[in-house]
Amino acid sequence: MELSKITMEIFSKLEQQWLSAQTTLSNDTKKTKILTIDGGGTSVLIAGAFLIHLEESIQSKIGDSSARIVDFFDIVAGTGVGALLAVLLNAADSAGRPLFSARDAVNFFANNRDKIFKPRRSGVLRRRSESRCSATSLAKLLRETLMDKTLKDTCKPLLVPCYDTVTSSPFVFSRASASASAWKSLDFELWKVCCAAISSPSMFDPFEITSVDGKTTCVAVDGGLVMNNPAAAAVTHVMHNKVDFPTVGGVEDLLMLSLGNGTLSCRGGSEKWSGNSKMTAKCVVDVAVDGVSETVDQMLGNAFACNRNDYVRIQANGFDGSGSMTVEKALKERGIESLTFGGKRLLAETNGDRIESFVQRLVTASAKSSLPPSPYKSLRPMLDGR
Repeated sequence: MELSKITMEIFSKLEQQWLSAQTTLSNDTKKTKILTIDGGGTSVLIAGAFLIHLEESIQSKIGDSSARIVDFFDIVAGTGVGALLAVLLNAADSAGRPLFSARDAVNFFANNRDKIFKPRRSGVLRRRSESRCSATSLAKLLRETLMDKTLKDTCKPLLVPCYDTVTSSPFVFSRASASASAWKSLDFELWKVCCAAISSPSMFDPFEITSVDGKTTCVAVDGGLVMNNPAAAAVTHVMHNKVDFPTVGGVEDLLMLSLGNGTLSCRGGSEKWSGNSKMTAKCVVDVAVDGVSETVDQMLGNAFACNRNDYVRIQANGFDGSGSMTVEKALKERGIESLTFGGKRLLAETNGDRIESFVQRLVTASAKSSLPPSPYKSLRPMLDGR
């Protein structure tokens, strides 16, 4: 009799653990998964390293080299150079599959960097300008790559914020707006969206972009000045877009990965300071851009305070003091997490470790079921017969 009672208690606890795991899996499966990629500067070294590690971790976990990042996320958002990566990862081929893998997208940027940021020639002698870039070279490259694909031609919903110089307000390109019947004039070609997203005022002239039907025009610059970290824009978009995300009621329904691209204010060292120890104009802008990104991180940290593991921010802060950041350092650097109501804490896990932990949740949430049969259910007939 005692043995039967003990056995029942043991398997009751096993059943509780199984039900708890089932609830966690069920909750993760129902969550809307968001990926955001920061802008910042003219390099994708840091964000690219995170994306490659993310995709290769997914492939390793499920044993499928054809798996792509967008297979595991419900929406992708990017600003500046991060927008270019978001578009390349999300643009669909004729079979509805992503045009680029993470590594291919990063290599595309690296191999074509001279075309993307080609110095502009001006004047009678066609002299090179070291500070201004050619929009013609950028447009030619992106048009050849993305052809006539529009915001509607993506595997998953896409979000790209820019800044409209005419209305002096943010302008957010999205697949939702392009697809909505009431907003047919908000569908834009992807190559133009990328041109607008990369047009940093310090290097490019504002890029005039017109919708496919010719009814909407925006004179855009890089959204990094106001929305370098697009995570907040992505959250609000998902919560208010009831067409694509009808079940989202609050942050408790979200699972989010926000990828930084390094901090601008940590790059360049002493060259940003003038001879009288005052900050240069470039340094002020960089600090402002970083400040916007970190403010967004702080706000989202507060918003997810009750579900802290549902929001993961990966950033390379360069705390090693070397003044330079490499792919290896970015992944091996210990993670930083914003604290509720202010401040940050240094985590024990590295950025690479945190990405791998997030991948585990992604893979588990995407699987139909990875749970074994209920131990209590299997043993119930035996227990009833004792």
